[in-house]
Amino acid sequence: MKLYEKLVSDIEQLVAKGVLLPGERIPSVRQTSQQHKLSITTVLRAYVKLESMGVIESRPQSGYFVRPRASDTAAPAMCMQASHPSPVPAEVHVSRLVLSTLRSIGLHDAIPLGSPYPDPSLFPWERINQYAGAVARRNRAWNVTDDLPPGNPQLIREIARRYMENGLAVDPDEIIVTVGATEAINLCLQAVAKPGDTIAVESPTFYAMLMAVERLGMKVVEVSTDPYDGISIEALADIMARQPIAAVMVMPNFQNPLGFQMSDQRKRALYQLLEQHDVPAIENGVYNELYYGDAHPSSLKSYDRKGLVLHCSSFSKSLSSAQRVGWALAGRYRGKVEELKFLNTLATSSFPQLAIAEYLQNDGYEQHLRRTRKAYAQQARIMAAAVLRFFPAGTKISHPQGGYVLWVELPGNIDSMQLYRRALECKITVGPGRMFSVSQAYKHCIRLNYSYPWSVGVEQAIILLGKLITEFL
Repeated sequence: MKLYEKLVSDIEQLVAKGVLLPGERIPSVRQTSQQHKLSITTVLRAYVKLESMGVIESRPQSGYFVRPRASDTAAPAMCMQASHPSPVPAEVHVSRLVLSTLRSIGLHDAIPLGSPYPDPSLFPWERINQYAGAVARRNRAWNVTDDLPPGNPQLIREIARRYMENGLAVDPDEIIVTVGATEAINLCLQAVAKPGDTIAVESPTFYAMLMAVERLGMKVVEVSTDPYDGISIEALADIMARQPIAAVMVMPNFQNPLGFQMSDQRKRALYQLLEQHDVPAIENGVYNELYYGDAHPSSLKSYDRKGLVLHCSSFSKSLSSAQRVGWALAGRYRGKVEELKFLNTLATSSFPQLAIAEYLQNDGYEQHLRRTRKAYAQQARIMAAAVLRFFPAGTKISHPQGGYVLWVELPGNIDSMQLYRRALECKITVGPGRMFSVSQAYKHCIRLNYSYPWSVGVEQAIILLGKLITEFL
C-alpha cells in the first residue's frame, strides 16, 4: 500500500468510527505532514482522494473538514456559470498584452504558473536530440526543395498512423506540416476568411486564436460557453441566423483556459450546424493527446463529411515544444492552405520533422504519453485542492478533463492585471484573464499552469497568491 493510500485508509476509519465528526476540522496539511512524517505532496494527494470520495471537503481560508452527511445542511457548491458575452462583433487588440506577459515568464526566475507551455522536463529531449543528430549526419547536403510543402513524407505517414490508432482514418494527402499549431491556425484562418470578416469564438478563448484574427484584420464575436459542456450551440445558431459568420474557431477537447471536453453528442450537433450554414470551423486539437479519461477523445473532424473542419495540432504540447512541428488537416481548403504555407514560410525544416518521425516510429510515444497524462491528472487535483484551500472564500475553479491549465474565477472586483504585476514582483507569474477575451468580462480571472511537479516552491507561490488576492479584496 502506498503512503498516501495508508493515510486515506486511516482517516476514513477515524470518520467511520466517529472519532472525527461531520463538520469537524481535521489537521492541516502541514500538521499532518509533521505528525506522520510525510511529504506535503503525499498528504495533499491523500486529502484530494478523500475529497473525491466525499469523506472530507475543503473550505477556503479555513482548512479541511469532515463532510456532513446527506441529511445535514451543506453549503452550496461554488460552480462556474456559462458566459454571456455580447453578440456584437469587435476588433481584437490582445497581441501586445500577450507578448509582454509571455516575456515575463522567463524573467527573475519566476515560478511559471502563468506559462502556456508544459514542463519540458517531461519531454524525451535526449532521444529526440539523438535522432536529430543522426539525421544531420546522414544528410550533410540538404536543398530547400527537400522541405517544400506539404512536408516530410515519413512524418506525414506517422501522423496519419497516429490518427488511425486513435480511431480516425485520415488521408495522408490532406496533411500539411507547419511551424507549430500557431502557424496552422493562421494559415487555415487566412484560407477561409478575409479582412473585415467576423469569426465566432468561444468565450473565454485561447489567445492564440484571437491573435490570428487580429493579425489578419478580422473581427470576433464571442459565443456563450459553458465551463463544463463547451460552446453553446444554441447561442451560436442564433448568432449565425442574425449576422454573417465567415468561420468558427473552437477547441472542443480540453479547451484552454477552461479545460472542458465536449461530449460526442454536442460535437456532432455543432458540426451539423456548421454544415447547415456551410460555415467552416478551425479546430484546435493541440491538447487531444493529454486526456485524463480511459479513451482518446473524438475530434470535431471525426464528424466532418464535407471538408468543412480544418483541424490543427502539433507535438509542442505532448512531445517537444522546441521543435515547433505542427500540421493541418485542411479538408476542402487543403490546396489553399498549402499555397499559403509556401508563401508564408516557404517550408518547415526537415530536420525536426525527421527527428520526430523517427521517434514516433522507434520509441514508446504512447508510454511517454501515459506517464505525462498520469502526472498532469494528479497535479490537477493537487493544484485545485491548494487553490480552494489557500485562496479566499468565493473563489471558483474549472474542472479540467485534460491538458495542464486551471481557470480560476476570483471573488470581488479584483483586477487580474494588478494581481499579475504584484505577483511578478514576488517572482510568480499568472495568466491574467484579459488575454482570453476582447472584452473586460474576465478581468477578475487568472489561468494557472500545473504541469510542473508540485513542490514547496509551488505551494508557497499558491499560498502567497492567496494572500495577495485577499489584500485586493
